[in-house]
Amino acid sequence: MKHEAYFSVDIEAAGPIPGKYSLLSVGACLVSDQSQGFYVELKPVSDEFVPEAIAVSGFTLDALKRSGELPTTAFQRFADWIEEACGDRKPVFVGFNASFDWQFINWYFHSYLAKNPFGFGGVDIKSYFMGRRGSTWAESSSSKLPVEFQPDTAQTHNALDDARAQASIFSKMLAEATKCRAKLPFGGVE
Repeated sequence: MKHEAYFSVDIEAAGPIPGKYSLLSVGACLVSDQSQGFYVELKPVSDEFVPEAIAVSGFTLDALKRSGELPTTAFQRFADWIEEACGDRKPVFVGFNASFDWQFINWYFHSYLAKNPFGFGGVDIKSYFMGRRGSTWAESSSSKLPVEFQPDTAQTHNALDDARAQASIFSKMLAEATKCRAKLPFGGVE
């Protein structure tokens, strides 16, 4: 079995679903080495947007039409970066509320490259926390996480900044799980 490379991925989008709304930016980093990052801003694929989503992102569709990268080029660069960063390990998508970010990443990879290097699933940090701590979904929001899981960097709505913050949260959760597992007889499962 290959070892896994966890990639924290965050996006900014013009609305709640891909296709109808555009992906505006993608940020990603290795959870194990957050200095290895990827960032791209994309040309819109649609003129539709939700005003609140655009306001949060700080982008305008008109500006991205001029300066954004074509999705095919951007996602080929993203796929190449993933392959280089993970080497012989299996890439694993990690997101904070992964169901939102995942749908855009998956849709764009399949629409523009016909293949998603992450395969067909990923790890949701919120769900991971719920399972580890027995919390509710509402208790798993980033602002309500215990101090020991707070990110080392600020969440700014820049996709790379937020990917790094998510990676920090997830690496702390993995470290806690490793400590707990080490205390079990024979390194067994809890």
